Amino acid sequence: MFCYQCEETMNGIGCTKVGMCGKVEEVADLQDNLIYLTKIIAKKGNKSEEENVFIMQSLFATITNANFDANYFKKKIEQGKKIVDVSEDEITNNSGILKEENEDIRSLKELLTYGLKGMCAYLDHAHVLGYKDNELFLFMRKALIATLEDKSADELTTLVLKCGEFGVKSMVLLDKANTETYGNPEPTKVNIGTGQNPGILISGHDLKDMQELLEQTEDTGIDVYTHGEMLPANSYPAFKKYKHFIGNYGSSWWKQKEEFEKFNGPVLMTTNCLVPPKESYKNRIYNTGVVSFDGLKFIPKREDGKQKDFSALIEHAKKCEPPEQIEEGEIMGGFAHNAVLSVADKVVDAVKSGAIKRFLVMAGCDGRHKEREYYTEFAKALPKDTIILTAGCAKYRYNKLQLGEINGIPRVLDAGQCNDSYSLVVIAKKLAEVFELDDINKLPISYNIAWYEQKAVIVLLALLSVGVKNIHLGPKIPAFLSPNVLKVLVDKFNIAGISNVEDDMKMLVP
Repeated sequence: MFCYQCEETMNGIGCTKVGMCGKVEEVADLQDNLIYLTKIIAKKGNKSEEENVFIMQSLFATITNANFDANYFKKKIEQGKKIVDVSEDEITNNSGILKEENEDIRSLKELLTYGLKGMCAYLDHAHVLGYKDNELFLFMRKALIATLEDKSADELTTLVLKCGEFGVKSMVLLDKANTETYGNPEPTKVNIGTGQNPGILISGHDLKDMQELLEQTEDTGIDVYTHGEMLPANSYPAFKKYKHFIGNYGSSWWKQKEEFEKFNGPVLMTTNCLVPPKESYKNRIYNTGVVSFDGLKFIPKREDGKQKDFSALIEHAKKCEPPEQIEEGEIMGGFAHNAVLSVADKVVDAVKSGAIKRFLVMAGCDGRHKEREYYTEFAKALPKDTIILTAGCAKYRYNKLQLGEINGIPRVLDAGQCNDSYSLVVIAKKLAEVFELDDINKLPISYNIAWYEQKAVIVLLALLSVGVKNIHLGPKIPAFLSPNVLKVLVDKFNIAGISNVEDDMKMLVP
Protein backbone atom coordinates (compact mmCIF):
# COMPACT_ATOMS: atom_id res chain seq x y z
CA MET A 1 0.00 0.00 0.00
CA PHE A 2 1.12 3.50 -0.79
CA CYS A 3 -1.36 6.39 -0.84
CA TYR A 4 -0.72 10.11 -0.53
CA GLN A 5 -3.75 11.61 -2.21
CA CYS A 6 -5.20 13.48 0.82
CA GLU A 7 -3.96 16.15 3.21
CA GLU A 8 -3.81 13.76 6.18
CA THR A 9 -1.32 11.37 4.58
CA MET A 10 0.95 9.74 7.16
CA ASN A 11 3.91 11.92 8.21
CA GLY A 12 3.37 14.04 5.10
CA ILE A 13 4.85 11.22 3.01
CA GLY A 14 2.32 8.45 2.39
CA CYS A 15 0.12 5.86 4.08
CA THR A 16 1.71 2.41 3.82
CA LYS A 17 -0.13 0.11 6.24
CA VAL A 18 -3.55 1.65 6.67
CA GLY A 19 -4.92 4.95 5.45
CA MET A 20 -5.39 7.81 7.87
CA CYS A 21 -8.92 7.83 6.43
CA GLY A 22 -9.42 4.24 7.62
CA LYS A 23 -8.83 2.56 4.26
CA VAL A 24 -7.19 -0.86 4.71
CA GLU A 25 -4.42 -2.27 2.54
CA GLU A 26 -6.69 -4.62 0.55
CA VAL A 27 -9.01 -1.77 -0.40
CA ALA A 28 -6.07 0.47 -1.29
CA ASP A 29 -4.69 -2.19 -3.63
CA LEU A 30 -8.09 -2.76 -5.22
CA GLN A 31 -8.49 0.96 -5.78
CA ASP A 32 -5.08 1.11 -7.45
CA ASN A 33 -6.10 -1.78 -9.69
CA LEU A 34 -9.38 -0.11 -10.61
CA ILE A 35 -7.65 3.16 -11.45
CA TYR A 36 -5.23 1.35 -13.76
CA LEU A 37 -8.18 -0.46 -15.35
CA THR A 38 -9.90 2.86 -16.13
CA LYS A 39 -6.75 3.92 -17.98
CA ILE A 40 -6.76 0.72 -20.06
CA ILE A 41 -10.44 1.21 -20.90
CA ALA A 42 -9.73 4.81 -21.89
CA LYS A 43 -6.97 3.59 -24.23
CA LYS A 44 -8.47 0.41 -25.67
CA GLY A 45 -12.21 1.02 -25.41
CA ASN A 46 -14.63 2.28 -28.03
CA LYS A 47 -15.58 5.57 -26.30
CA SER A 48 -19.09 4.36 -25.52
CA GLU A 49 -21.47 5.88 -22.97
CA GLU A 50 -21.12 2.72 -20.87
CA GLU A 51 -17.34 3.14 -20.73
CA ASN A 52 -17.53 6.84 -19.88
CA VAL A 53 -19.91 6.20 -17.00
CA PHE A 54 -17.77 3.29 -15.76
CA ILE A 55 -14.62 5.45 -15.74
CA MET A 56 -16.41 8.40 -14.13
CA GLN A 57 -17.95 6.37 -11.32
CA SER A 58 -14.81 4.31 -10.74
CA LEU A 59 -12.61 7.37 -10.27
CA PHE A 60 -15.26 8.97 -8.07
CA ALA A 61 -15.41 5.84 -5.87
CA THR A 62 -11.66 6.07 -5.18
CA ILE A 63 -11.88 9.60 -3.74
CA THR A 64 -10.91 9.85 -0.08
CA ASN A 65 -13.68 8.84 2.35
CA ALA A 66 -16.06 7.59 -0.34
CA ASN A 67 -15.80 3.81 -0.45
CA PHE A 68 -14.15 1.39 1.97
CA ASP A 69 -15.80 -1.81 0.67
CA ALA A 70 -13.47 -4.42 -0.87
CA ASN A 71 -16.40 -6.31 -2.43
CA TYR A 72 -17.55 -3.17 -4.22
CA PHE A 73 -14.18 -2.78 -5.90
CA LYS A 74 -13.91 -6.47 -6.75
CA LYS A 75 -17.26 -6.30 -8.55
CA LYS A 76 -16.25 -3.08 -10.29
CA ILE A 77 -13.01 -4.63 -11.54
CA GLU A 78 -14.86 -7.66 -12.89
CA GLN A 79 -17.27 -5.32 -14.64
CA GLY A 80 -14.36 -3.44 -16.21
CA LYS A 81 -12.67 -6.62 -17.41
CA LYS A 82 -15.81 -7.37 -19.40
CA ILE A 83 -15.47 -4.02 -21.17
CA VAL A 84 -11.87 -4.59 -22.33
CA ASP A 85 -9.77 -7.72 -22.61
CA VAL A 86 -7.16 -7.38 -19.87
CA SER A 87 -5.67 -10.01 -17.60
CA GLU A 88 -5.50 -9.88 -13.83
CA ASP A 89 -1.69 -10.09 -14.03
CA GLU A 90 -1.47 -7.06 -16.30
CA ILE A 91 -3.58 -5.04 -13.88
CA THR A 92 -1.75 -6.03 -10.70
CA ASN A 93 1.71 -5.77 -12.30
CA ASN A 94 1.14 -2.20 -13.51
CA SER A 95 -1.01 -0.54 -10.87
CA GLY A 96 0.13 1.55 -7.94
CA ILE A 97 1.62 5.01 -7.54
CA LEU A 98 5.23 3.86 -7.08
CA LYS A 99 5.33 2.02 -10.43
CA GLU A 100 6.48 5.36 -11.86
CA GLU A 101 10.08 5.71 -10.64
CA ASN A 102 10.74 9.31 -11.71
CA GLU A 103 9.60 11.49 -8.81
CA ASP A 104 8.60 14.51 -10.89
CA ILE A 105 6.78 12.51 -13.57
CA ARG A 106 5.04 10.55 -10.82
CA SER A 107 4.02 13.79 -9.13
CA LEU A 108 2.55 15.25 -12.31
CA LYS A 109 0.72 12.05 -13.23
CA GLU A 110 -0.80 11.80 -9.77
CA LEU A 111 -1.73 15.50 -9.74
CA LEU A 112 -3.49 14.94 -13.08
CA THR A 113 -5.21 11.78 -11.81
CA TYR A 114 -6.44 13.52 -8.64
CA GLY A 115 -7.74 16.43 -10.70
CA LEU A 116 -9.66 13.93 -12.82
CA LYS A 117 -11.08 12.27 -9.70
CA GLY A 118 -12.47 15.60 -8.54
CA MET A 119 -13.78 16.38 -12.00
CA CYS A 120 -15.52 13.00 -12.18
CA ALA A 121 -17.28 13.68 -8.87
CA TYR A 122 -18.84 16.80 -10.39
CA LEU A 123 -19.61 15.05 -13.68
CA ASP A 124 -21.39 12.28 -11.79
CA HIS A 125 -23.60 14.74 -9.89
CA ALA A 126 -24.54 16.38 -13.21
CA HIS A 127 -25.03 13.01 -14.92
CA VAL A 128 -27.52 11.94 -12.24
CA LEU A 129 -29.63 14.97 -13.21
CA GLY A 130 -29.41 14.12 -16.92
CA TYR A 131 -26.69 16.61 -17.88
CA LYS A 132 -23.54 15.56 -19.70
CA ASP A 133 -20.93 16.93 -22.10
CA ASN A 134 -19.04 14.50 -24.28
CA GLU A 135 -16.13 16.96 -24.60
CA LEU A 136 -15.45 16.48 -20.90
CA PHE A 137 -15.43 12.70 -21.23
CA LEU A 138 -13.06 12.92 -24.20
CA PHE A 139 -10.60 14.98 -22.16
CA MET A 140 -10.95 12.58 -19.25
CA ARG A 141 -9.92 9.71 -21.51
CA LYS A 142 -7.09 11.67 -23.12
CA ALA A 143 -5.65 12.58 -19.74
CA LEU A 144 -5.90 9.02 -18.41
CA ILE A 145 -4.11 7.68 -21.51
CA ALA A 146 -1.33 10.23 -21.00
CA THR A 147 -0.59 8.76 -17.56
CA LEU A 148 0.23 5.44 -19.29
CA GLU A 149 2.59 7.01 -21.78
CA ASP A 150 6.17 8.26 -21.68
CA LYS A 151 5.33 11.95 -21.48
CA SER A 152 7.78 14.72 -20.61
CA ALA A 153 7.32 16.92 -17.57
CA ASP A 154 6.39 19.85 -19.83
CA GLU A 155 3.74 17.80 -21.64
CA LEU A 156 2.23 16.61 -18.36
CA THR A 157 2.29 20.13 -16.89
CA THR A 158 0.33 21.36 -19.90
CA LEU A 159 -2.22 18.58 -19.36
CA VAL A 160 -2.51 19.37 -15.65
CA LEU A 161 -3.35 23.00 -16.42
CA LYS A 162 -5.72 21.85 -19.17
CA CYS A 163 -7.41 19.70 -16.53
CA GLY A 164 -8.12 22.92 -14.64
CA GLU A 165 -9.86 24.35 -17.72
CA PHE A 166 -12.04 21.27 -18.00
CA GLY A 167 -12.60 21.40 -14.26
CA VAL A 168 -14.19 24.82 -14.75
CA LYS A 169 -16.35 23.38 -17.53
CA SER A 170 -17.46 20.53 -15.28
CA MET A 171 -18.43 23.02 -12.57
CA VAL A 172 -20.34 25.09 -15.13
CA LEU A 173 -22.19 21.95 -16.22
CA LEU A 174 -23.08 21.00 -12.65
CA ASP A 175 -24.13 24.55 -11.82
CA LYS A 176 -26.46 24.46 -14.83
CA ALA A 177 -27.81 21.04 -13.81
CA ASN A 178 -28.50 22.13 -10.24
CA THR A 179 -30.00 25.54 -10.98
CA GLU A 180 -32.13 24.48 -13.94
CA THR A 181 -33.48 21.58 -11.88
CA TYR A 182 -33.90 23.18 -8.47
CA GLY A 183 -33.70 26.95 -9.08
CA ASN A 184 -31.00 29.44 -8.17
CA PRO A 185 -29.96 29.34 -4.51
CA GLU A 186 -31.42 32.20 -2.48
CA PRO A 187 -29.96 33.91 0.59
CA THR A 188 -31.47 31.83 3.37
CA LYS A 189 -31.40 31.68 7.15
CA VAL A 190 -30.93 27.99 7.93
CA ASN A 191 -32.24 26.56 11.20
CA ILE A 192 -29.63 24.57 13.15
CA GLY A 193 -31.97 23.45 15.93
CA THR A 194 -34.26 20.41 15.93
CA GLY A 195 -37.94 19.59 15.72
CA GLN A 196 -40.04 17.19 17.78
CA ASN A 197 -40.42 14.37 15.24
CA PRO A 198 -38.09 11.49 14.40
CA GLY A 199 -35.72 12.46 11.62
CA ILE A 200 -33.58 11.32 8.72
CA LEU A 201 -30.18 12.96 8.26
CA ILE A 202 -28.81 13.27 4.71
CA SER A 203 -25.12 13.93 4.13
CA GLY A 204 -22.84 14.12 1.10
CA HIS A 205 -23.55 16.18 -2.03
CA ASP A 206 -26.23 14.52 -4.20
CA LEU A 207 -29.23 16.82 -4.69
CA LYS A 208 -31.23 14.20 -6.62
CA ASP A 209 -31.16 11.97 -3.54
CA MET A 210 -32.27 14.99 -1.51
CA GLN A 211 -35.22 15.59 -3.80
CA GLU A 212 -36.42 12.00 -3.73
CA LEU A 213 -35.99 11.70 0.04
CA LEU A 214 -38.07 14.82 0.62
CA GLU A 215 -40.80 13.60 -1.72
CA GLN A 216 -40.98 10.17 -0.11
CA THR A 217 -40.98 11.47 3.48
CA GLU A 218 -43.72 14.05 2.96
CA ASP A 219 -46.71 13.46 5.26
CA THR A 220 -44.99 10.52 7.01
CA GLY A 221 -44.31 12.31 10.29
CA ILE A 222 -40.57 12.14 9.59
CA ASP A 223 -38.43 15.27 9.46
CA VAL A 224 -35.42 15.69 7.18
CA TYR A 225 -32.15 17.42 8.10
CA THR A 226 -29.01 18.11 6.08
CA HIS A 227 -25.48 17.46 7.31
CA GLY A 228 -22.05 18.54 6.10
CA GLU A 229 -21.93 19.46 2.42
CA MET A 230 -25.70 19.01 2.04
CA LEU A 231 -26.18 22.26 3.98
CA PRO A 232 -26.54 24.31 0.72
CA ALA A 233 -29.67 22.30 -0.18
CA ASN A 234 -31.50 24.54 2.32
CA SER A 235 -31.11 27.47 -0.10
CA TYR A 236 -32.63 25.90 -3.24
CA PRO A 237 -36.25 27.02 -3.92
CA ALA A 238 -37.34 23.50 -4.89
CA PHE A 239 -36.51 22.17 -1.43
CA LYS A 240 -37.65 25.09 0.71
CA LYS A 241 -41.32 24.31 0.05
CA TYR A 242 -41.22 21.13 2.17
CA LYS A 243 -42.48 21.86 5.69
CA HIS A 244 -40.79 18.75 7.10
CA PHE A 245 -37.38 19.96 5.87
CA ILE A 246 -36.23 21.30 9.24
CA GLY A 247 -32.72 22.59 8.53
CA ASN A 248 -29.13 21.54 9.13
CA TYR A 249 -27.88 19.26 11.91
CA GLY A 250 -24.26 19.35 12.98
CA SER A 251 -21.28 20.50 11.03
CA SER A 252 -18.34 19.13 9.06
CA TRP A 253 -17.73 15.52 7.98
CA TRP A 254 -15.09 14.78 10.60
CA LYS A 255 -17.50 15.33 13.49
CA GLN A 256 -19.96 12.68 12.33
CA LYS A 257 -18.94 10.10 14.93
CA GLU A 258 -20.21 12.46 17.60
CA GLU A 259 -23.10 13.98 15.65
CA PHE A 260 -24.48 10.79 14.08
CA GLU A 261 -24.49 9.27 17.56
CA LYS A 262 -26.71 12.06 18.87
CA PHE A 263 -29.00 12.29 15.87
CA ASN A 264 -30.72 9.03 16.91
CA GLY A 265 -32.31 8.39 13.49
CA PRO A 266 -31.07 6.90 10.19
CA VAL A 267 -28.39 8.68 8.18
CA LEU A 268 -28.14 8.60 4.38
CA MET A 269 -24.62 9.01 2.93
CA THR A 270 -25.00 10.05 -0.71
CA THR A 271 -21.39 10.70 -1.71
CA ASN A 272 -17.93 10.93 -0.19
CA CYS A 273 -17.09 12.21 3.31
CA LEU A 274 -17.99 8.99 5.13
CA VAL A 275 -15.94 8.22 8.24
CA PRO A 276 -15.73 4.53 9.27
CA PRO A 277 -18.71 4.34 11.64
CA LYS A 278 -18.81 3.39 15.31
CA GLU A 279 -20.63 0.17 16.22
CA SER A 280 -23.06 2.17 18.35
CA TYR A 281 -24.73 3.75 15.32
CA LYS A 282 -23.49 1.59 12.44
CA ASN A 283 -26.92 -0.03 12.01
CA ARG A 284 -28.41 3.42 11.29
CA ILE A 285 -26.13 4.29 8.35
CA TYR A 286 -27.40 3.80 4.80
CA ASN A 287 -25.15 4.19 1.76
CA THR A 288 -26.03 4.88 -1.85
CA GLY A 289 -24.31 5.84 -5.12
CA VAL A 290 -20.54 5.25 -5.07
CA VAL A 291 -20.45 5.21 -1.27
CA SER A 292 -20.02 1.86 0.45
CA PHE A 293 -18.67 0.40 3.67
CA ASP A 294 -18.67 -3.28 4.57
CA GLY A 295 -21.69 -4.15 6.71
CA LEU A 296 -23.72 -1.00 6.04
CA LYS A 297 -27.15 -1.00 4.41
CA PHE A 298 -27.08 -0.03 0.73
CA ILE A 299 -29.81 1.73 -1.29
CA PRO A 300 -29.65 0.46 -4.91
CA LYS A 301 -29.47 2.75 -7.93
CA ARG A 302 -32.50 3.93 -9.88
CA GLU A 303 -33.99 1.47 -12.35
CA ASP A 304 -36.30 2.09 -15.32
CA GLY A 305 -36.69 5.77 -14.54
CA LYS A 306 -38.05 5.14 -11.04
CA GLN A 307 -36.87 6.86 -7.88
CA LYS A 308 -34.53 5.24 -5.40
CA ASP A 309 -36.52 3.43 -2.75
CA PHE A 310 -36.01 5.08 0.65
CA SER A 311 -38.83 3.20 2.38
CA ALA A 312 -36.35 1.30 4.57
CA LEU A 313 -35.03 4.57 5.99
CA ILE A 314 -38.53 5.88 6.57
CA GLU A 315 -39.65 2.77 8.44
CA HIS A 316 -36.40 2.79 10.42
CA ALA A 317 -36.88 6.45 11.35
CA LYS A 318 -40.39 5.80 12.68
CA LYS A 319 -38.89 3.54 15.35
CA CYS A 320 -36.29 6.11 16.48
CA GLU A 321 -36.28 8.92 19.01
CA PRO A 322 -36.16 12.51 17.70
CA PRO A 323 -32.65 13.93 17.30
CA GLU A 324 -30.90 15.31 20.35
CA GLN A 325 -30.53 19.06 19.99
CA ILE A 326 -26.84 19.98 19.93
CA GLU A 327 -27.15 23.67 19.07
CA GLU A 328 -29.74 26.30 18.21
CA GLY A 329 -30.04 29.37 16.06
CA GLU A 330 -29.54 30.07 12.38
CA ILE A 331 -26.73 30.37 9.86
CA MET A 332 -26.80 32.13 6.49
CA GLY A 333 -26.31 30.45 3.13
CA GLY A 334 -27.33 30.71 -0.49
CA PHE A 335 -24.86 33.29 -1.78
CA ALA A 336 -24.05 31.64 -5.11
CA HIS A 337 -23.19 33.82 -8.09
CA ASN A 338 -26.79 34.62 -9.06
CA ALA A 339 -27.61 35.91 -5.58
CA VAL A 340 -24.43 37.96 -5.23
CA LEU A 341 -24.62 39.43 -8.73
CA SER A 342 -28.22 40.47 -8.07
CA VAL A 343 -26.86 42.88 -5.45
CA ALA A 344 -23.64 43.65 -7.34
CA ASP A 345 -24.36 47.40 -7.29
CA LYS A 346 -24.60 47.29 -3.50
CA VAL A 347 -21.29 45.41 -3.27
CA VAL A 348 -19.56 47.76 -5.71
CA ASP A 349 -20.82 50.82 -3.86
CA ALA A 350 -19.49 49.37 -0.59
CA VAL A 351 -16.08 48.84 -2.19
CA LYS A 352 -16.00 52.30 -3.73
CA SER A 353 -17.01 53.93 -0.46
CA GLY A 354 -14.34 52.00 1.44
CA ALA A 355 -16.88 50.12 3.57
CA ILE A 356 -15.48 46.91 2.06
CA LYS A 357 -11.70 46.99 1.82
CA ARG A 358 -10.99 43.39 0.87
CA PHE A 359 -12.50 40.01 0.01
CA LEU A 360 -10.99 36.80 1.38
CA VAL A 361 -11.66 33.58 -0.54
CA MET A 362 -11.60 30.91 2.17
CA ALA A 363 -13.08 27.99 0.27
CA GLY A 364 -12.15 24.31 0.29
CA CYS A 365 -12.23 21.45 2.78
CA ASP A 366 -12.37 21.03 6.51
CA GLY A 367 -10.45 18.40 8.48
CA ARG A 368 -10.09 16.99 11.95
CA HIS A 369 -6.61 18.08 12.97
CA LYS A 370 -6.18 20.80 15.58
CA GLU A 371 -4.03 22.87 13.23
CA ARG A 372 -7.18 23.73 11.26
CA GLU A 373 -8.28 25.95 14.12
CA TYR A 374 -6.01 28.39 12.28
CA TYR A 375 -8.87 29.14 9.86
CA THR A 376 -11.29 29.98 12.67
CA GLU A 377 -8.76 32.26 14.30
CA PHE A 378 -7.91 33.84 10.96
CA ALA A 379 -11.61 34.61 10.33
CA LYS A 380 -11.97 36.10 13.82
CA ALA A 381 -8.89 38.28 13.30
CA LEU A 382 -10.01 39.75 9.99
CA PRO A 383 -10.74 43.48 10.04
CA LYS A 384 -14.45 44.33 10.10
CA ASP A 385 -14.21 45.86 6.60
CA THR A 386 -13.49 42.47 4.97
CA ILE A 387 -15.83 39.91 3.43
CA ILE A 388 -15.25 36.13 3.39
CA LEU A 389 -16.23 34.32 0.18
CA THR A 390 -16.54 30.62 0.90
CA ALA A 391 -17.68 27.28 -0.55
CA GLY A 392 -17.15 23.70 0.58
CA CYS A 393 -17.03 22.32 4.11
CA ALA A 394 -14.22 24.72 5.08
CA LYS A 395 -17.08 27.09 5.91
CA TYR A 396 -17.79 25.22 9.13
CA ARG A 397 -14.66 26.74 10.66
CA TYR A 398 -16.30 30.20 10.71
CA ASN A 399 -19.91 30.17 9.42
CA LYS A 400 -21.33 30.08 12.96
CA LEU A 401 -19.24 33.01 14.18
CA GLN A 402 -21.12 36.26 14.68
CA LEU A 403 -19.05 38.34 12.25
CA GLY A 404 -21.82 40.81 11.42
CA GLU A 405 -22.61 42.66 8.21
CA ILE A 406 -21.33 45.52 6.06
CA ASN A 407 -24.15 47.73 4.77
CA GLY A 408 -26.54 44.79 4.99
CA ILE A 409 -24.09 42.38 3.31
CA PRO A 410 -23.16 39.40 5.55
CA ARG A 411 -19.44 39.18 6.17
CA VAL A 412 -19.53 35.45 5.33
CA LEU A 413 -20.96 34.82 1.86
CA ASP A 414 -21.42 31.07 1.47
CA ALA A 415 -21.70 30.07 -2.21
CA GLY A 416 -22.48 26.42 -1.43
CA GLN A 417 -20.76 23.08 -1.97
CA CYS A 418 -17.13 22.70 -3.05
CA ASN A 419 -18.16 22.64 -6.72
CA ASP A 420 -19.77 26.04 -6.16
CA SER A 421 -16.27 27.50 -6.00
CA TYR A 422 -17.20 28.22 -9.62
CA SER A 423 -19.54 30.90 -8.22
CA LEU A 424 -16.57 32.59 -6.58
CA VAL A 425 -14.83 32.77 -9.97
CA VAL A 426 -17.95 34.27 -11.58
CA ILE A 427 -18.18 36.87 -8.80
CA ALA A 428 -14.49 37.78 -9.14
CA LYS A 429 -14.73 38.11 -12.92
CA LYS A 430 -17.82 40.32 -12.61
CA LEU A 431 -16.12 42.59 -10.10
CA ALA A 432 -13.09 42.88 -12.40
CA GLU A 433 -15.43 43.82 -15.25
CA VAL A 434 -17.27 46.43 -13.20
CA PHE A 435 -14.02 48.00 -12.03
CA GLU A 436 -12.65 47.81 -15.61
CA LEU A 437 -9.66 45.69 -14.63
CA ASP A 438 -7.88 43.52 -17.18
CA ASP A 439 -6.68 41.03 -14.54
CA ILE A 440 -8.67 39.55 -11.65
CA ASN A 441 -5.46 39.55 -9.60
CA LYS A 442 -5.74 43.35 -9.45
CA LEU A 443 -8.93 43.05 -7.41
CA PRO A 444 -8.83 43.47 -3.63
CA ILE A 445 -9.15 39.69 -3.21
CA SER A 446 -6.84 37.32 -1.33
CA TYR A 447 -6.99 33.52 -1.35
CA ASN A 448 -6.49 31.49 1.81
CA ILE A 449 -7.74 28.04 0.85
CA ALA A 450 -7.88 24.84 2.88
CA TRP A 451 -7.71 21.44 1.19
CA TYR A 452 -8.27 17.84 2.17
CA GLU A 453 -9.14 15.62 -0.79
CA GLN A 454 -9.27 15.43 -4.57
CA LYS A 455 -12.21 17.71 -5.25
CA ALA A 456 -10.09 20.43 -3.69
CA VAL A 457 -7.40 19.55 -6.22
CA ILE A 458 -9.69 20.23 -9.19
CA VAL A 459 -10.88 23.45 -7.53
CA LEU A 460 -7.25 24.57 -7.21
CA LEU A 461 -6.48 23.68 -10.83
CA ALA A 462 -9.65 25.46 -11.93
CA LEU A 463 -8.59 28.65 -10.15
CA LEU A 464 -5.13 28.46 -11.73
CA SER A 465 -6.68 27.94 -15.17
CA VAL A 466 -8.57 31.25 -14.97
CA GLY A 467 -5.38 33.06 -14.02
CA VAL A 468 -5.69 33.35 -10.24
CA LYS A 469 -2.32 33.79 -8.56
CA ASN A 470 -0.99 34.24 -5.03
CA ILE A 471 -3.08 31.41 -3.53
CA HIS A 472 -2.16 30.38 0.01
CA LEU A 473 -2.84 26.67 0.48
CA GLY A 474 -2.97 24.81 3.77
CA PRO A 475 -2.79 23.48 6.32
CA LYS A 476 -0.06 21.46 4.53
CA ILE A 477 1.31 21.48 1.00
CA PRO A 478 0.25 18.23 -0.77
CA ALA A 479 2.68 15.34 -0.33
CA PHE A 480 2.20 14.36 -3.98
CA LEU A 481 3.86 17.58 -5.16
CA SER A 482 7.55 16.87 -5.70
CA PRO A 483 9.95 19.75 -4.93
CA ASN A 484 10.43 20.47 -8.64
CA VAL A 485 6.69 20.42 -9.43
CA LEU A 486 6.01 22.63 -6.44
CA LYS A 487 8.69 25.04 -7.67
CA VAL A 488 6.91 25.32 -11.03
CA LEU A 489 3.65 26.21 -9.27
CA VAL A 490 5.43 28.73 -7.05
CA ASP A 491 7.30 30.33 -9.96
CA LYS A 492 4.30 30.43 -12.32
CA PHE A 493 1.44 31.14 -9.90
CA ASN A 494 3.15 32.23 -6.67
CA ILE A 495 1.44 29.50 -4.65
CA ALA A 496 2.44 29.53 -0.99
CA GLY A 497 1.64 27.71 2.24
CA ILE A 498 0.36 29.17 5.49
CA SER A 499 2.30 30.02 8.65
CA ASN A 500 0.45 31.72 11.49
CA VAL A 501 -2.51 34.08 11.70
CA GLU A 502 -0.52 37.20 12.57
CA ASP A 503 2.06 36.89 9.79
CA ASP A 504 -0.40 35.67 7.15
CA MET A 505 -2.79 38.52 7.97
CA LYS A 506 -0.07 41.02 7.09
CA MET A 507 0.36 39.43 3.66
CA LEU A 508 -3.26 38.67 2.82
CA VAL A 509 -4.87 41.82 4.21
CA PRO A 510 -2.37 44.56 3.35
